[in-house]
Amino acid sequence: MCKNEHDNFIMLPTVDFCFKELMQNPKVRKGFIAAVLGKDPVSIRNTILIPSELRRESSDDKLGILDVMVELDDGSKLNMEMQVPYFEFWTNRVLFYECKVYTSQIKRGEPYETLKPCIHVSILDFIHFPEDKRCYRKIAFCDVETGKQYTNLMELHILELKKLPEEDQNEEGVIRWMRFLSGKTKKEFEDMAKKDEYIEEAYNELKKLSLDEQKRLEYEARERALHDYNTQMNSAERRGKRAALKELIRKKLDKGMSPEAIAEFLELDTDEVMELAGEAVTDADALSKWSQK
Repeated sequence: MCKNEHDNFIMLPTVDFCFKELMQNPKVRKGFIAAVLGKDPVSIRNTILIPSELRRESSDDKLGILDVMVELDDGSKLNMEMQVPYFEFWTNRVLFYECKVYTSQIKRGEPYETLKPCIHVSILDFIHFPEDKRCYRKIAFCDVETGKQYTNLMELHILELKKLPEEDQNEEGVIRWMRFLSGKTKKEFEDMAKKDEYIEEAYNELKKLSLDEQKRLEYEARERALHDYNTQMNSAERRGKRAALKELIRKKLDKGMSPEAIAEFLELDTDEVMELAGEAVTDADALSKWSQK
C-alpha cells in the first residue's frame, strides 16, 4: 500500500470490530451511553466493560456477533450491538438474547428483587421500520390502553442509521452520535469531533486504531467476513427467487399456458421463460411440446 493510501485510511464504526474497539475507551463509552439514555455524561459516574466473546447463532455460523456488554453504576446491564447485514428475524433474536441477559442475573433460589434493568442498544445499518422516518426509538413494556410504561426492567433502543435526516447544525445527543457512527471519511469525522468532546475522544481513538497495524489486520479480516456474508445472503436470495420463478413457470405450463402467455403475465422475455422452463422441466419431449403451442 502506498503512503498516501495509508495516511488516508480510517476505520469505519459500522464495522462491528471497530465499534467494539471504540467502546473499550471509557470516555467514549460514557458519552455514547449517556446520549442513548438521554442523560448528561457527568451523571454517569462509571461504566464497567464486561468481557464478551464472539457470539455465534449456531454451530455453522461463521460470522458471529461482536457485541459490547456494560454494567452501569446501579447494576443495570447494557448490551450494544452494531448490526450491518439485514437479519430477517432480528426482533425475535434481540428479544431472545435480552431475556437471556436478564435471567442470567440470578441463580436458582436467589430473590427476584435483585434483578436489575437490562437495556439492549441495536445500531442498525438497514431499515427495520419502513413505515415511518424515525431513526431512533425506545421500546419498553407498557399498558396497551393507557400507554403508561409498566416497567423499566427491559428496554430496547433502536438506532436506524439509514434513516438519518439531512444534517442539522443544532443536532445533539443520540442523533449526533448516529451521525458519527455513519461517517465515511476523515473530513466527516473531523467536523463532528469539533462539536462534542466525547465524539472528539471517539475520533482520536479511531485514528489510533487505524494506525495500529495489528488492529487494522483484524478490522480488514472482519470487514471481509461481513462482505462475504452479505454476498452469500444476496446470492441465496437470488437463487431462492429464481427457484420460485421456475416453479411458478412449471405450474403454469402444466396448466396448459403457453410460454408467450407466461412471458406476458410475468413481464419477461419468452426466451427467458423458456430458459427457466428448461431448468425446471427434465422431460425434453414435454418441453418441446410446450414450445410448439
